[in-house]
Amino acid sequence: MSHDHDHHHEAPADADDVIVCPVMPGSTVSKSVAEAQGLYRDYEGERYWFCCAACGPLFDADPAKYAHAT
Repeated sequence: MSHDHDHHHEAPADADDVIVCPVMPGSTVSKSVAEAQGLYRDYEGERYWFCCAACGPLFDADPAKYAHAT
């Protein structure tokens, strides 16, 4: 019986870890996964996480457009 041997290689995605991507509002992002992959930006003292690598350059091009999304 190994039903009690759950694999916890990563921190569980709790409600505080999951946010909506500011660039693609329909996509949710795990902050811990995004940070591990470098998919985030710091802007005006706030941190923004992205659902995929394509969102970083879009955010960089017009951060003020997306920063209000949080």
